[in-house]
Amino acid sequence: MECDHWDKRDDEDEGIARAVVASAADAIVALDRDLSVVTWNPAAERLFGWPAEEILGRRPPFVPEELMAEHNAVLERVRTGGTVQLRTRRFRRDGTLIEVQADISGLRTPSGALLGYVGVYHQRDDNEAARARSVRRAQLVRRLTDVVGDINAELDQNVVLDRIAGSLTELTGADAGGFVLIDGEKLRLVSSHRLPEGMKGATADLGSSLVGKLLRTGKPVILETGPEGLQDLIWAQLDGLHTIAVGIAAVGGRPYGALYALFARRKPGHVELELLELLAGHAGIAVGNAVAYQDAVRQRAHERAVFDASADGIAVLSESGTVTRWNPKAAELTGYAYEDVIGRPPPFDLPAPGEKLTFQLESGRWLDVLCATIPETGEIVADFRDITSAKELEEAKDLFLATTSHELRTPITVVTGFASTLADRWDKLSDADRRAHVHTIAERAKSLGRLIDHLLLGARAGAAEPSVRDEAFDLAERVRAATLGLPVLSDRHRVEVRVPDDLPLVRGDALATDILLDQLLENAFKYSPDGGLIQVSAWAEETRVVLTVDDEGIGIAPSDRERVFERFVQGESGDRRRFGGVGLGLYIVRSLARAQGGEVAALPRPEGGTRMQFVLRREGFVTAPDTPGR
Repeated sequence: MECDHWDKRDDEDEGIARAVVASAADAIVALDRDLSVVTWNPAAERLFGWPAEEILGRRPPFVPEELMAEHNAVLERVRTGGTVQLRTRRFRRDGTLIEVQADISGLRTPSGALLGYVGVYHQRDDNEAARARSVRRAQLVRRLTDVVGDINAELDQNVVLDRIAGSLTELTGADAGGFVLIDGEKLRLVSSHRLPEGMKGATADLGSSLVGKLLRTGKPVILETGPEGLQDLIWAQLDGLHTIAVGIAAVGGRPYGALYALFARRKPGHVELELLELLAGHAGIAVGNAVAYQDAVRQRAHERAVFDASADGIAVLSESGTVTRWNPKAAELTGYAYEDVIGRPPPFDLPAPGEKLTFQLESGRWLDVLCATIPETGEIVADFRDITSAKELEEAKDLFLATTSHELRTPITVVTGFASTLADRWDKLSDADRRAHVHTIAERAKSLGRLIDHLLLGARAGAAEPSVRDEAFDLAERVRAATLGLPVLSDRHRVEVRVPDDLPLVRGDALATDILLDQLLENAFKYSPDGGLIQVSAWAEETRVVLTVDDEGIGIAPSDRERVFERFVQGESGDRRRFGGVGLGLYIVRSLARAQGGEVAALPRPEGGTRMQFVLRREGFVTAPDTPGR
C-alpha cells in the first residue's frame, strides 16, 4: 500500500509540473543536449507562432543567422554553470523579428548532470538597461570591424598573429591572450599578449588540450573554469587565472590554430564569447591571407631565381609589345642592359607563337628566338639563345665541302689531263715530254695523298684525342730533319734555324712532332707569299722547352688567333682564304700538341707576320707546360 501511495504522489507531482509549464505566462522552451525541442508550451506557441506539433523534436528555427554566434556563446556559458539573461531578437513563424528578454539556464539531473537547456522568453519594450547593453555591444562590434580591417591590412604572418593576440584582450576584456598553432599532434604558442616573453614557442599535446576537446565537440568556442580545466595550458603563467575561453581559427576550411583568452579578474559573458568566435573567424581569414601572400612571395622569389639564372635570354613583353622584364642573360647576349630596353620593343624580331626565328644582331651574334603568349594576361614570353658557334660551324662545314671539292678537283683534273695526253699522244711525245708528264702526275698524286692524310687526321682528331707515345726524344734532331732542304724550295724565302746544341730532351711523340713541325713550316711558307725570313728557334726553360716558327707574312688578326685552331677555319674570309686548303692544318697541330701534354698558340710579331709557339715538357719534369706566351 505504501508503494502505491508514492507512485500516485509522483504522478501527481509530474502532472502539476506539466500544468505549471502549460499555464506559464512566459514562453518556456526546453532543448535536449542535441539542441532539439523537448518542451514548447502554449505561451511559446503564442509568442513565436509555431504550434508544438511542428516544433517538437526539431531545432528551433527562431534564431537569426547573425545571432548564431551569440546563441552558441550563451549555451557554452550555461553549460559551464550559471544563468544568462540577455535581450535579443527572435523570429516569429511569419518571418517578423521581435525583441525578447531571455533567461537561459541548464536543465540538469539532481546529481548535476547536464540534460539540456531551458529558455524562458517574454517580449519586452526597450529600457535603459537593454539600451546600454545594446550600445555596448554595438561599440564592440564597431571596434571589431576596425580591428579586422587593421589585421587584414598586414601581410606579414608574425605581425598578423601579434595583432590578433593584442586585439583579443582588448575586445574580450581578457587579462592575457595568445595564439597557438596546430602543428601536427602538438600545439605551439606563436604569439602572446601580457604573457611572459619566454613562453613563446612552448608546446603542448593537442589531444589532451582544450583545443583538442573543442575540435572533438565540433563547436566554434569553448569555456572552461576551475583548476581542472586549466591544467593543460602549460604556458598560462597568470596569477589568479580562473577562466579560459578558446576559439578555433580555420584557414582554407581546416583548423589552423586557436585563440586563448585568459581571465583572472573578471568573468566573461556571452558577448565576450560571441566576440571571441567572431574574432577567431576573422583571424583565420587574416592568417590565410598572410600565408597566401608569403607563399606568393616565395613562389615569386623562386621564379625570379630561375629567371635570373637561366642560361637562355628571357624577355617578357606587354600586350603592346614593350619589354617589362629582361634577365641578365638577355643583356649579355644582346649587349642591351635592362634600362636600355625596358618599356621599349626588343632589339630583334619576334616569330609567331610556337615557331622559331633565327636572327642576326648588328654585333654579328646569331640568336634562335622562340615565343609564347600567356593567355591570362596577354603578355608574350620570348626565349632566345646564342647559336653563333653552331652557325659558324655550319658555315665552316659548307665552306669546307666547297673547298675540299675544289682542292680535290684541281689535282685530279691535272692527273686526268696529263694521263689522257699520255694515253692519246704517247707516240707523238718525246721522251722528255713523257717524263715531264709522268713527273707532274706523280707530284699531283702526292699532293692529293697529303690532302687525304690531312682529312683523315682531322677526322681522327675530332672523334677523340689522337693516340701518341709518351717518351723522351731529341727535339733539336726533329727540327734539323724538318728544315733540311727547305732553303732550296723557294728563292724568295730565307730559312734560319736557331737551336742550341745542348737543348734538353723533351717528353712526347717524335712522329707526331714531325707532322706538327711540317705543318707549321708549310703554313709559314704559304702565308708569306712575298717571301722573307722564316726563323725556327728553340730554348729551354725551367720545366719546358719552347719552339717558335716566325714568318714575315700577312699575319693573323687578333680576333682570329684562337679561331684558326678550330676545324675548317682559316681566319677571316679574304686574305687567308686565297691560299687554299681545307682549314684542318692548325686544328691537327693543336690536337697533336695537347695529346703530348704540350700546347701551341699563335702570337703576334712586332715586326709583322706571325709567331707560332709550340711548348713541350722537359724530360724529368711531369708538370704540364703553362699556356704559351712570351
